Amino acid sequence: MNDITVLVVDDESRMRKLIKDFLKQKNYNILEAEDGEKAIQIFAEAKDKIKLILLDVMMPKLDGWSVLRQIRQESKVPIIMLTARGEEQDELFGFELGVDEYISKPFSPKILVARVEAIIKRVYDNTENEKKDYGGIVIDTEGRTVKVDDKPIELSLREYELLKYLMDNENIALSRDKILNNVWNYDYYGDSRTIDSHIKKIRHKLGKKGKYIKTIRGIGYKFETK
Repeated sequence: MNDITVLVVDDESRMRKLIKDFLKQKNYNILEAEDGEKAIQIFAEAKDKIKLILLDVMMPKLDGWSVLRQIRQESKVPIIMLTARGEEQDELFGFELGVDEYISKPFSPKILVARVEAIIKRVYDNTENEKKDYGGIVIDTEGRTVKVDDKPIELSLREYELLKYLMDNENIALSRDKILNNVWNYDYYGDSRTIDSHIKKIRHKLGKKGKYIKTIRGIGYKFETK
Protein backbone atom coordinates (compact mmCIF):
# COMPACT_ATOMS: atom_id res chain seq x y z
CA MET A 1 0.00 0.00 0.00
CA ASN A 2 2.98 2.33 -0.33
CA ASP A 3 1.23 4.15 -3.15
CA ILE A 4 -1.76 5.06 -0.96
CA THR A 5 -1.77 8.52 0.63
CA VAL A 6 -4.15 9.36 3.48
CA LEU A 7 -4.90 12.91 4.62
CA VAL A 8 -5.42 13.08 8.41
CA VAL A 9 -7.28 16.21 9.52
CA ASP A 10 -7.56 16.86 13.27
CA ASP A 11 -6.73 19.84 15.46
CA GLU A 12 -5.30 17.58 18.19
CA SER A 13 -1.65 16.81 17.47
CA ARG A 14 -1.72 13.72 19.71
CA MET A 15 -4.66 12.32 17.77
CA ARG A 16 -2.92 12.93 14.44
CA LYS A 17 0.24 11.23 15.73
CA LEU A 18 -1.74 8.23 17.03
CA ILE A 19 -3.50 7.74 13.68
CA LYS A 20 -0.29 8.39 11.73
CA ASP A 21 1.73 5.84 13.73
CA PHE A 22 -0.83 3.08 13.21
CA LEU A 23 -1.35 3.77 9.51
CA LYS A 24 2.38 3.94 8.86
CA GLN A 25 2.65 0.41 10.20
CA LYS A 26 0.57 -0.56 7.17
CA ASN A 27 2.86 1.47 4.88
CA TYR A 28 0.39 4.25 4.10
CA ASN A 29 1.76 7.67 3.22
CA ILE A 30 0.37 10.33 5.55
CA LEU A 31 -0.37 14.01 5.06
CA GLU A 32 -1.52 16.08 8.04
CA ALA A 33 -3.68 19.16 8.55
CA GLU A 34 -4.39 20.81 11.90
CA ASP A 35 -7.46 22.74 10.81
CA GLY A 36 -10.06 22.93 8.04
CA GLU A 37 -8.41 25.67 6.02
CA LYS A 38 -5.13 23.75 5.94
CA ALA A 39 -7.00 20.62 4.87
CA ILE A 40 -8.53 22.41 1.89
CA GLN A 41 -5.13 23.80 0.93
CA ILE A 42 -3.38 20.43 1.13
CA PHE A 43 -6.17 18.69 -0.78
CA ALA A 44 -6.00 21.28 -3.56
CA GLU A 45 -2.26 20.69 -3.88
CA ALA A 46 -2.31 16.89 -3.68
CA LYS A 47 -5.81 15.78 -4.73
CA ASP A 48 -4.42 13.42 -7.38
CA LYS A 49 -2.54 11.33 -4.84
CA ILE A 50 -4.82 11.53 -1.78
CA LYS A 51 -6.90 8.34 -1.76
CA LEU A 52 -8.74 8.75 1.55
CA ILE A 53 -9.40 11.47 4.14
CA LEU A 54 -9.83 11.07 7.89
CA LEU A 55 -11.70 14.22 8.87
CA ASP A 56 -12.47 15.55 12.34
CA VAL A 57 -15.71 17.48 12.80
CA MET A 58 -14.92 20.05 15.48
CA MET A 59 -11.96 22.17 14.34
CA PRO A 60 -10.91 25.83 14.35
CA LYS A 61 -11.12 28.13 11.30
CA LEU A 62 -13.22 25.70 9.26
CA ASP A 63 -15.13 22.75 10.71
CA GLY A 64 -15.32 19.29 9.22
CA TRP A 65 -18.76 19.80 7.70
CA SER A 66 -17.53 22.81 5.74
CA VAL A 67 -14.45 20.93 4.56
CA LEU A 68 -16.63 18.02 3.50
CA ARG A 69 -18.95 20.25 1.50
CA GLN A 70 -16.08 21.89 -0.37
CA ILE A 71 -14.33 18.64 -1.20
CA ARG A 72 -17.56 16.97 -2.35
CA GLN A 73 -18.04 19.75 -4.90
CA GLU A 74 -15.11 18.39 -6.87
CA SER A 75 -14.19 14.94 -5.59
CA LYS A 76 -15.66 11.59 -4.53
CA VAL A 77 -12.54 10.63 -2.54
CA PRO A 78 -13.58 8.38 0.38
CA ILE A 79 -14.00 10.32 3.63
CA ILE A 80 -14.21 8.95 7.16
CA MET A 81 -15.54 11.45 9.68
CA LEU A 82 -14.05 11.44 13.19
CA THR A 83 -16.21 12.97 15.88
CA ALA A 84 -16.66 13.08 19.62
CA ARG A 85 -20.40 13.25 19.04
CA GLY A 86 -22.48 10.12 18.95
CA GLU A 87 -25.85 11.56 18.05
CA GLU A 88 -27.71 9.69 15.31
CA GLN A 89 -28.88 12.96 13.74
CA ASP A 90 -25.24 14.03 13.33
CA GLU A 91 -24.48 10.76 11.59
CA LEU A 92 -27.48 11.10 9.29
CA PHE A 93 -26.38 14.66 8.49
CA GLY A 94 -22.91 13.39 7.60
CA PHE A 95 -24.24 10.68 5.32
CA GLU A 96 -26.47 13.24 3.60
CA LEU A 97 -23.37 15.30 2.81
CA GLY A 98 -21.50 12.32 1.38
CA VAL A 99 -19.59 10.75 4.28
CA ASP A 100 -18.47 7.16 3.60
CA GLU A 101 -17.80 6.07 7.18
CA TYR A 102 -18.45 7.55 10.60
CA ILE A 103 -16.29 6.80 13.66
CA SER A 104 -17.00 8.27 17.08
CA LYS A 105 -14.21 9.12 19.52
CA PRO A 106 -12.79 7.47 21.51
CA PHE A 107 -12.10 4.64 19.09
CA SER A 108 -9.73 1.71 18.82
CA PRO A 109 -6.85 2.58 16.46
CA LYS A 110 -6.90 -1.00 15.21
CA ILE A 111 -10.58 -0.70 14.31
CA LEU A 112 -9.91 2.57 12.52
CA VAL A 113 -7.11 0.96 10.50
CA ALA A 114 -9.44 -1.93 9.65
CA ARG A 115 -12.05 0.53 8.39
CA VAL A 116 -9.45 2.37 6.33
CA GLU A 117 -8.19 -0.86 4.77
CA ALA A 118 -11.74 -2.04 4.01
CA ILE A 119 -12.55 1.16 2.11
CA ILE A 120 -9.20 1.17 0.29
CA LYS A 121 -9.77 -2.42 -0.81
CA ARG A 122 -13.33 -1.77 -1.98
CA VAL A 123 -12.44 1.35 -3.92
CA TYR A 124 -8.97 0.72 -5.32
CA ASP A 125 -8.44 -3.06 -5.33
CA ASN A 126 -11.57 -4.05 -7.23
CA THR A 127 -10.63 -6.95 -9.51
CA GLU A 128 -14.04 -7.29 -11.12
CA ASN A 129 -14.24 -6.19 -14.72
CA GLU A 130 -17.68 -6.32 -16.15
CA LYS A 131 -20.69 -4.24 -17.07
CA LYS A 132 -24.23 -5.26 -16.29
CA ASP A 133 -27.43 -3.76 -17.64
CA TYR A 134 -30.46 -3.71 -15.37
CA GLY A 135 -33.33 -2.30 -17.36
CA GLY A 136 -31.34 0.64 -18.68
CA ILE A 137 -29.17 1.10 -15.59
CA VAL A 138 -25.64 0.04 -16.53
CA ILE A 139 -23.14 -0.56 -13.74
CA ASP A 140 -19.42 -0.84 -14.54
CA THR A 141 -17.75 -2.65 -11.65
CA GLU A 142 -14.23 -1.89 -12.85
CA GLY A 143 -14.73 1.83 -13.30
CA ARG A 144 -17.24 1.97 -10.41
CA THR A 145 -19.57 4.01 -12.58
CA VAL A 146 -23.31 3.95 -13.19
CA LYS A 147 -25.15 5.15 -16.28
CA VAL A 148 -28.88 5.59 -16.75
CA ASP A 149 -29.91 5.44 -20.40
CA ASP A 150 -26.26 6.06 -21.37
CA LYS A 151 -26.00 9.14 -19.15
CA PRO A 152 -23.53 8.93 -16.22
CA ILE A 153 -24.83 9.74 -12.76
CA GLU A 154 -22.78 10.85 -9.77
CA LEU A 155 -22.94 8.52 -6.77
CA SER A 156 -20.99 8.64 -3.54
CA LEU A 157 -19.05 5.52 -2.55
CA ARG A 158 -21.80 4.42 -0.17
CA GLU A 159 -24.58 5.14 -2.67
CA TYR A 160 -22.73 3.11 -5.30
CA GLU A 161 -22.21 0.17 -2.95
CA LEU A 162 -25.83 0.23 -1.80
CA LEU A 163 -27.17 0.30 -5.35
CA LYS A 164 -24.78 -2.47 -6.41
CA TYR A 165 -25.83 -4.64 -3.46
CA LEU A 166 -29.49 -4.22 -4.35
CA MET A 167 -28.75 -5.04 -7.99
CA ASP A 168 -26.62 -8.07 -7.11
CA ASN A 169 -29.63 -9.36 -5.17
CA GLU A 170 -32.21 -8.52 -7.82
CA ASN A 171 -35.77 -9.64 -6.99
CA ILE A 172 -34.78 -10.50 -3.39
CA ALA A 173 -36.38 -8.65 -0.46
CA LEU A 174 -33.56 -7.40 1.76
CA SER A 175 -34.04 -6.36 5.36
CA ARG A 176 -32.51 -3.13 6.63
CA ASP A 177 -30.31 -5.10 9.05
CA LYS A 178 -28.99 -7.26 6.22
CA ILE A 179 -28.27 -4.20 4.10
CA LEU A 180 -26.42 -2.51 6.96
CA ASN A 181 -24.31 -5.58 7.67
CA ASN A 182 -23.38 -6.11 4.02
CA VAL A 183 -23.05 -2.58 2.67
CA TRP A 184 -21.66 -0.81 5.71
CA ASN A 185 -19.35 -3.80 6.28
CA TYR A 186 -19.63 -3.75 10.06
CA ASP A 187 -22.29 -3.83 12.76
CA TYR A 188 -23.90 -0.42 12.57
CA TYR A 189 -25.65 0.52 15.78
CA GLY A 190 -27.21 3.76 14.62
CA ASP A 191 -30.68 4.34 13.29
CA SER A 192 -31.53 2.34 10.17
CA ARG A 193 -33.01 5.56 8.77
CA THR A 194 -29.57 6.13 7.26
CA ILE A 195 -30.54 3.49 4.67
CA ASP A 196 -33.80 5.30 3.91
CA SER A 197 -31.85 8.53 3.42
CA HIS A 198 -29.46 6.89 0.97
CA ILE A 199 -32.28 5.16 -0.91
CA LYS A 200 -34.09 8.48 -1.31
CA LYS A 201 -31.01 10.09 -2.84
CA ILE A 202 -30.33 7.12 -5.15
CA ARG A 203 -33.92 7.08 -6.40
CA HIS A 204 -33.72 10.77 -7.17
CA LYS A 205 -30.49 10.32 -9.13
CA LEU A 206 -31.93 7.38 -11.08
CA GLY A 207 -34.86 9.50 -12.21
CA LYS A 208 -37.74 7.48 -13.60
CA LYS A 209 -35.79 4.28 -13.02
CA GLY A 210 -35.74 5.00 -9.31
CA LYS A 211 -39.00 3.04 -9.25
CA TYR A 212 -36.93 -0.13 -9.66
CA ILE A 213 -36.06 0.15 -5.96
CA LYS A 214 -39.18 -1.14 -4.25
CA THR A 215 -40.03 -0.50 -0.60
CA ILE A 216 -41.07 -3.72 1.12
CA ARG A 217 -43.21 -2.61 4.03
CA GLY A 218 -42.00 -3.92 7.37
CA ILE A 219 -38.87 -5.45 5.82
CA GLY A 220 -36.68 -3.21 3.71
CA TYR A 221 -36.06 -2.91 -0.01
CA LYS A 222 -35.93 -4.91 -3.23
CA PHE A 223 -34.49 -4.09 -6.68
CA GLU A 224 -36.86 -5.22 -9.40
CA THR A 225 -37.06 -4.07 -13.02
CA LYS A 226 -40.36 -5.77 -13.82
